[in-house]
Amino acid sequence: MSRRHRPPTAPDRHLMAHLRNTVWGPAEFVGLPPWWLTAKGLLAGCLAAAAITGSALAGAWYGLPVLADGEGGLVCAAGVTLYLWALRAGRALVGTVAVLAVCLALLAPHAAVDLVLAARGRVAPALVTSVERAPGTASGKRRYLCSVSRRDGVPLEVRVWRGCGRSTRPGDALAVVYDSEGRVPPQGVAPGAARSGSLPELGGLAAALAAGCLVAVVRSYRLSPATGTAGPP
Repeated sequence: MSRRHRPPTAPDRHLMAHLRNTVWGPAEFVGLPPWWLTAKGLLAGCLAAAAITGSALAGAWYGLPVLADGEGGLVCAAGVTLYLWALRAGRALVGTVAVLAVCLALLAPHAAVDLVLAARGRVAPALVTSVERAPGTASGKRRYLCSVSRRDGVPLEVRVWRGCGRSTRPGDALAVVYDSEGRVPPQGVAPGAARSGSLPELGGLAAALAAGCLVAVVRSYRLSPATGTAGPP
């Protein structure tokens, strides 16, 4: 015999609605969201992305280790997460924005170094002193690390991987780009490759963070006087 499913009772419907509002946000509007709410969400996302990337760029440009290493970006990531939490946005969306913001804060220092070297870097040859194969990358590509020294014999403190390959041998010349002011570490230059580095990934993460903040803010909108206001702040 087949069972007849009973329709959910009123308490069950209220519980499901409460869970849905808590996880994804209530989004208590009909049709398109109000323009000011969309602008508010977009502004929050753009400010968060700009603060995270801008702090890393300022740290690399002016030689401020606290900002250049990403600590400032992590503080900005925590700030936008707390802002969405205070708005009582959907918890799933708050978590998504937090993950995107932290990823952006961790990637921004590398992209900032690429930007500084692209702006004021000077390319000069260096001599390879040793070659070592690095562990496999996430994409499965083999990467080699070269220890290099300047023409005057002074070794560089960092090893470079751009331009360093399986055929590279000690004594070979390797192109290295230096910061003219010495505030960021030098990097190798791959022949025929643009020095864009991690900039495409940075732009994608920044756009995703702005979109995540926009959705979270829009879906946090409440009409009920007990849980929020119906008009713009």
